[in-house]
Amino acid sequence: MQVTTGFENRRARIEIVPLIDVVFLLLVFFVYVMLSMVMYRGVRVNLPSAAGVTENLRTIIIAVSAENEISIDGDVVDIREAVVRAAERVKEMDYPVLISGDKAADLGVAIELLSALRGADINTVSFQVRNEAAE
Repeated sequence: MQVTTGFENRRARIEIVPLIDVVFLLLVFFVYVMLSMVMYRGVRVNLPSAAGVTENLRTIIIAVSAENEISIDGDVVDIREAVVRAAERVKEMDYPVLISGDKAADLGVAIELLSALRGADINTVSFQVRNEAAE
């Protein structure tokens, strides 16, 4: 006598629920890793406001703090060193230079920096401001 249990007729199948769980966990892991990899390189400055268009370009940022200290990539340097570093990067990557000055910084320091950058044949220099409409 032959008893059929149905076990003989079973086929291999892929369970989709555990697959969805694993994909979801991978997605959560990669999002968490990407958010934790954000690095802040710079000096905190209080930007002045102005109207204009926001540009999303790669730039070289030179910051002038409220104490009139000039920094590039978080390193406090003098004007000559900032100009030399910016000129090297402009020659390598051809990115524009932004002067990010604190509202309380002296205008003379920013103008000296602008003049020194122009003297080093860096023609794409502008000032970074905060958009008035965003406030």
